[in-house]
Amino acid sequence: MSKQQIGLLIMAYGTPYKKEDIVPYYTAIRHGRRPSDEQIDDLTRRYEAIGGVSPLARLTQEQADALAERLNALQTEYTFRSYLGLKYIQPFIEGAVAAMEKDGVKQAVSLALAPHYSRFSVQSYIDRAQSKAAELGGISIVSLKSWFTEKKFIEFWANSVRAIYDQIPQNEHDQTVVLFTAHSLPERILKDGDPYPEQVKQTALAIVDAARIGNYAQAWQSAGKTGEPWLGPDVLEEIKSLRRDKKYTHFIFCPIGFVSEHLEVLYDNDQRCRQLVESLGAAYYRPQMPDTDPLFIDALASAVLNACQDLHVSAQ
Repeated sequence: MSKQQIGLLIMAYGTPYKKEDIVPYYTAIRHGRRPSDEQIDDLTRRYEAIGGVSPLARLTQEQADALAERLNALQTEYTFRSYLGLKYIQPFIEGAVAAMEKDGVKQAVSLALAPHYSRFSVQSYIDRAQSKAAELGGISIVSLKSWFTEKKFIEFWANSVRAIYDQIPQNEHDQTVVLFTAHSLPERILKDGDPYPEQVKQTALAIVDAARIGNYAQAWQSAGKTGEPWLGPDVLEEIKSLRRDKKYTHFIFCPIGFVSEHLEVLYDNDQRCRQLVESLGAAYYRPQMPDTDPLFIDALASAVLNACQDLHVSAQ
């Protein structure tokens, strides 16, 4: 009996591959409006601060490859083939859907490499994939909205946090705080009851429970400079508040809204947050990001296989 071929559309934000990509990439983020020279210089400076380019492009491809490999090893009903579709740089989401259709894929599952759903973010990935599929015809895509509840995703972070605690003297654990962060979004998402903030909160609480964390807080990071209010508290302000009011001396950062080592973690956390924490006389810690850790890949595989239950319905 032949296996059913399933396209695995892995969708992600994307990142410049080289310095020359920064302007077109930034322009795409701004919906075709070229950034000012000052904005370009600022983004270029941040990339240079982490070594010139982000490891995100390499890691995203490795995650897609690892997930397809794991899915094909876990079961015998389907054969998965991964396709990478990015939001702001080649290969674009639409191109990945077209590639699937060209390869004869009739059924596919799409998954954004972001644990939490927002109509502002993840839905835009889904809309682009579904729109292209509808335009082409002949290909049906089941789109995962979120996967933050996957047990092995929570387990990955809980294990990582406990490993950091092991580096801190036992008698200083009460002076330690775990700070959970995710990418901020414009406050206007709250008017429509967007689930994003609540999903991030649920993730943090699940990790707190699994890792038996005593002191924790949640903040938002990497807000855009758009002139409108974004979700708060901002992580830098929260650091100041926690140090001043609670006197914490050890700060463990868990950027649970992200899944790879990239600019927002390597610069916003490891440089800006670290500098502030250390300037206030405290110690900074940050676990390794999920990347291609087997627990994380298993979490994604579980989410995809659950979504495959809907393939049979759509195929009938």
